[in-house]
Amino acid sequence: MKIIKQAADLLRVRVTSTDDLWTLSQLCRAGRRLGMLGERRDQTTGGVEGGRAKAAARKRMWIVLEIQHVEYQTFSDTLRAHGIIHQADFDKGSHHTHVISVGDEVELTCEGGWPTEDKQLIAESKRHSRESRVAIAVTEADEVLLYEVTMHGLRDVAQFTMRGGGKYTGSTEASTSVRSGFMKQVASEVDLQLDDAIPLVICGPGMARDRLSEMLRGQGTKRELRSIATSIGGHAAANEVLREGLAAELLADHSLTKQITLLEEAFRRMVKGGEVAYGEDVLVRAMEQGAIETLLILADKLRDEDELIDGVTWSGWCSRLSNLGGELVQCTEDHDAGLQLAGMGGAIALLRYVL
Repeated sequence: MKIIKQAADLLRVRVTSTDDLWTLSQLCRAGRRLGMLGERRDQTTGGVEGGRAKAAARKRMWIVLEIQHVEYQTFSDTLRAHGIIHQADFDKGSHHTHVISVGDEVELTCEGGWPTEDKQLIAESKRHSRESRVAIAVTEADEVLLYEVTMHGLRDVAQFTMRGGGKYTGSTEASTSVRSGFMKQVASEVDLQLDDAIPLVICGPGMARDRLSEMLRGQGTKRELRSIATSIGGHAAANEVLREGLAAELLADHSLTKQITLLEEAFRRMVKGGEVAYGEDVLVRAMEQGAIETLLILADKLRDEDELIDGVTWSGWCSRLSNLGGELVQCTEDHDAGLQLAGMGGAIALLRYVL
């Protein structure tokens, strides 16, 4: 995300990646104002001309909406913001939808200033744009899954498979040739899918990862490569790399790695009956005692005005953390640890001591 202008109650940015769309989906809350270039039909230009109907002309202008709600699917290419036109050359008070995609420039206004959780997201998005992107290839004998590590989860980039079709001939040489050809094709496709500057972690439970590494090096790839053994294949292998810190030199400072590491620590403390709190009653008691060191909470839950804790919104309740020296970490459900957090109510805290 490229920040063009930032003030106490205003943010003007250019969307530079699909990660930024997720961040904007969290910032575009009902009641706030969103401005960007859009098109409306000017009804004054329509009518009848020469006995034939003349369609109203579409005019491009700066349109500011008062947001009612947004629609966004994880890792999709667009964010749809629906609302009422607050400012435009015409049609004020009418419904309009802004469709935001990578490359667009938008301006958000938050009356009364940005709350703490939004300031944190803006800062993280700004920092993430400077982080090196990393890709993970999960390799098995007949399948390769390619992912990109983003700010909030694993994005599916491509899937390559050798499964199905063909009659078994019983020839070991033919089988080896087919597998070799498959890995060679995958290596070529990977270099086409990813920029040369993106490091690639090749992982998996068998030796297929070594064959893919050899193919990539053999075709002269310029990217940094890491080959890492995992105990399992599929999507779970990519999560294992993140959870166990198997590519620490590449992912140590990545936002997602920090999130998963803290969640896994919280789950370990749960098993041992250690310094951890979950469930509203226990969390409220931990906050009252100033025992919370780090609070991990789903970003959507934090912004849900209908969900309350101790009689206030989660946003209002979490604002007390900074005065107590605690840290707030916003999580998503786009990885295994995040799904576990959602199943536990969406919030868990690492404590300074056992309650």
